[in-house]
Amino acid sequence: MKSARDPDFRDPALRAARRAYDQMTAKGVPLCQVVSDEDLRDPLATVDGLGWLGGNIRGWKTLCLAAGGGRQSSLYSAAGAEVTVVDISPAMLEQDREVARQRGHRVRVIEGSMDDLSMLGVGEFDLVIHPVSTCYLPNIVLVYQQVARVLRAGGLYVSQHKSPVSLQGSTRRHRETGTYVIETPYYTDEPVSVGSGNPDDSVTRRLRETGAMEFVHRWEQLVGGLCRSGFVVEDLVEPLHAKPKAPFNSFADRATHIAPYVRIKARRISAEPEAASSNGFKIQV
Repeated sequence: MKSARDPDFRDPALRAARRAYDQMTAKGVPLCQVVSDEDLRDPLATVDGLGWLGGNIRGWKTLCLAAGGGRQSSLYSAAGAEVTVVDISPAMLEQDREVARQRGHRVRVIEGSMDDLSMLGVGEFDLVIHPVSTCYLPNIVLVYQQVARVLRAGGLYVSQHKSPVSLQGSTRRHRETGTYVIETPYYTDEPVSVGSGNPDDSVTRRLRETGAMEFVHRWEQLVGGLCRSGFVVEDLVEPLHAKPKAPFNSFADRATHIAPYVRIKARRISAEPEAASSNGFKIQV
């Protein structure tokens, strides 16, 4: 099933993300690999090392949003959840189907975009899990509003995003200063580029998905937009990838200076959400 708002994915950012993940899946890049036997030995511990989910999600209606690939859906299903996975990439979704067949999991698979969940019911889910992907759309609030609609009051939304400064920063140290530098403006609606990085470099590929369009979302959009869309933030962490003695220009070296990701635990409240318009005024939704 495709997005009701954009049935042919005419938006260039959506098309780029779809094409990029189909290609990465075909190449078998680590980001697109299916779940391992080791991760499935204790699936809940694998997905919830922080303990945000309370130790038991058996029977929870769970949406794995923009989370195709045969990993997230399998882990949450193995942990006892009733899983629906929505993703824009047919190749990634095929891996979900194949892994579900192999592992004996029941997983509902839907092709669609994270900014249009009109194929899903109001308040249908107890939990929405959303790995890094909001960077592929210019307007993150549209995604938050869709999640708010399908999540029941009191339900949890666990999302991970690329941090703004990571998308702004160079992927390699500056030749003269020896430091990582800001290459992209903070206030911009334009997609970021790889800047001075080599798109074929392993670190650049890990930080910037080749072929995808990526957008900087400011903190007021990441966190403020979440609150204005009907959520309260209960926790926020920056997953640690830093290694102080890592080789220069490695992923761990850069992560020592620039945290690459932010992970947010938010709870849906019952009040009517407000959304920020593009000019900064609040509007009712």
